[in-house]
Amino acid sequence: MNKNKILFTLILVIALLFVWTVAEAGSSKRRGTAGAMELLIPIGSRNMAMGGADIAGVHGVEAGYWNPAGLAHINNRGEALFSYQKWIGDINTFYAGVVVQLGQLGSLGLNLNSLDFGEINVTTTDAPDGTGETYTPQYLTLGLTYSRQMTDRINFGASFKFISENIMRESASGLAFDAGVQYAINERLRMGIAVRNIGTNMCFDGSDLEVKVQPPGSEPGAALRPLRVPLQEFEIPAQVELGLAYDVINQDIITWTVSGAFLNNNFSFDEYKLGTELVFNHMFAVRGGYVLAQNPDNDSFLSHSEEYIFGPSFGFGLNYALNASTILKLDYAYRMTKFFDSHQLITLSLGF
Repeated sequence: MNKNKILFTLILVIALLFVWTVAEAGSSKRRGTAGAMELLIPIGSRNMAMGGADIAGVHGVEAGYWNPAGLAHINNRGEALFSYQKWIGDINTFYAGVVVQLGQLGSLGLNLNSLDFGEINVTTTDAPDGTGETYTPQYLTLGLTYSRQMTDRINFGASFKFISENIMRESASGLAFDAGVQYAINERLRMGIAVRNIGTNMCFDGSDLEVKVQPPGSEPGAALRPLRVPLQEFEIPAQVELGLAYDVINQDIITWTVSGAFLNNNFSFDEYKLGTELVFNHMFAVRGGYVLAQNPDNDSFLSHSEEYIFGPSFGFGLNYALNASTILKLDYAYRMTKFFDSHQLITLSLGF
């Protein structure tokens, strides 16, 4: 009875967060008004190759991004994951995460995500072509995830993230919360719900925002006085996602899974996702996905276009048993992108 009450409370909290996020649904007018957009860069080649549709079945370290409830499902006592991807606009990202099982207490995961912008030329009003100096922004996200199998059918997970952004001598930081549930309706059909990036507003501040000016009405030659330029706070991009996954074929030699999901974006278009995965002998997998974005202003659907630049995705995965207790996994994902080089993601994970 106590376990059922706890489970009901968790589902109720997530449902309330879902209603709140949908009530703040995005539109074309809200696009570009959020900050910390690095929180939306996908992690994990497997689910990205499926168009991000497998909210109900995603598992392992990469579930810490998509649905923290999936951390309860790892095939070993622990798992480590390393990921590198070429993001749009010549931005590269590096992600590292680890999760360990704690017996009946559940699973605990830790991850770090960093962005590499390269060197950017410093420009001023007097030197619009550059001063000869460069700077490198530093964006880091540190996450802690806890997940537990509440019953033989239901998993719950939650993540806490610390967000840090530094540009020259200006910085901003914030906290965000994710939560998710996965429910196995039967042996083949699964359902998942996840809310992401519910957290504090952020605001940049730093010494470069302080300038010295001559007070209005003062005598010529009067001493300059410091003036602080205040910046506006910005919200982080909250999301909520619902998904289903169904095993069309579930055998030892071959497994075929079809997944679908609906993503509500607080500061962008809603998305309808469809993905599939075909696994041969638990060793080799091929995947594909497609996403349609809906503009709520006119109910039009977009994909690989000027308003929604992402298109179809596909990828593959290889599993190799190093010994009886250690499994090495290599996953690759490719997503078509308009105007920019196509998005590619490589993930290496080790189960131990």
